[in-house]
Amino acid sequence: MYQPEMETMAREDLHRLQLERLQATVRRVYERVPFYRQAFDAVHVKPSDIKSLEDVKRLPFTKKSHLRENYPFGLFAVDRSDVVRIHASSGTRGKPTVVGYTKQDIINWSLIVARAIVTAGGNPGDTFHNAYGYGLFTGGLGLHYGAEALGMTLVPVSGGNTPRQITLLEDFQPRGIAGTPSYVLNIAETMESMGKDPRATTLEYGIFGAEPWSEEMRRTLEDKLGLKAVDIYGLSEVMGPGVAIECADAQEGLHVAEDHFYVEVIDPATLQPLPPGQLGELVFTSLTKEAFPVIRYRTGDMAFLYEERCRCGRTHTRMSRIKGRIDDMVIIRGVNVFPSEIESVILSHPDLTPYYQVHIEREGTLDEITVHAEVSEEFLQKTGGFDIDSDHFRRVKHEIIHELRNVLLITTRVHLCEPQTLPRSEGKAIRVVDKRHLYQTNQ
Repeated sequence: MYQPEMETMAREDLHRLQLERLQATVRRVYERVPFYRQAFDAVHVKPSDIKSLEDVKRLPFTKKSHLRENYPFGLFAVDRSDVVRIHASSGTRGKPTVVGYTKQDIINWSLIVARAIVTAGGNPGDTFHNAYGYGLFTGGLGLHYGAEALGMTLVPVSGGNTPRQITLLEDFQPRGIAGTPSYVLNIAETMESMGKDPRATTLEYGIFGAEPWSEEMRRTLEDKLGLKAVDIYGLSEVMGPGVAIECADAQEGLHVAEDHFYVEVIDPATLQPLPPGQLGELVFTSLTKEAFPVIRYRTGDMAFLYEERCRCGRTHTRMSRIKGRIDDMVIIRGVNVFPSEIESVILSHPDLTPYYQVHIEREGTLDEITVHAEVSEEFLQKTGGFDIDSDHFRRVKHEIIHELRNVLLITTRVHLCEPQTLPRSEGKAIRVVDKRHLYQTNQ
């Protein structure tokens, strides 16, 4: 059902399959999508010019702005009557980006995700707790259909209502769980606040994604829940979750479903392809999508490709975990800062909880960054209570400032908070609060 033979194809055979599917996709969009016909003509490329995988470099890029400019259905390559489902982004920066799926697209996506769940350690017959949100967001339904295609017992909990999540985890005894790492961490800590041991559940593996998360977050989740935490990657514009996933064997790099997606990493400034090992922007070309194919879609996600094959035996290319998004990256006094770099410091400190938030403000002509972090209950018990002027608090604050300076190469401010005062997530966590626009408004 989940086509395991595709994951161990000889590279020559895989490249041959990719080229056939790439050529078919290029012909499809040129004939059926006016935007792509115009974009191809503008760079003087015809479908017949694509004779090798190297020729993908001749094709124009697709950006998120192109999706918004063609809102809602201008990039569809099929008649509306052939579209069986629509997903969309949240649209927080304008109109949402809309993607469509044919019946075959849904079948392909389901099989891709089924394969991904097996890669993460899942098996047919497992009970699988799905805490991703359902709706226009692709996470919930993507994992849902994949789990069903694999033959699992699917518990479609969705996000939120944390006490109910805990009850179902205890009563239904799932072997696997899926959700955003910040929300599943919230579930674990809510259990602890109720006097329950999160490690006492039957969970053995967790599939986490939809937001960047660090190795320190992985260790925290694995320690609190007693499971193996693997990273899944996807985005609605390309398909949804399942584009790539870590294997439970190595947990090092995400295996890209290369029979369905052609992946590149480019320098976001020069737009030139980068070799394996060099960090840049992920670019995907869909190879099998019918309703909404994309050509060289610039994801805005920063990662690199591995050159060597994985010890698990899969032959598909691996990409690194996401370092951050170009639009989440903030530039502070000329230095590029990713929230995941801050997370690695916060989660590695024994006296802090895993919750933090970054506030950016402008004072005069300089940008200032303040990291808000919670001290733990254990720290308060050890030190006699919350007192920011005590030597204990000064020590922690100094240690965090020092570690952040080593990682970010700039000096930050640190504000220590009492436990349970920073926002908890029931979906994607809000890590950065950028207030610099307020300064511009008030000038």
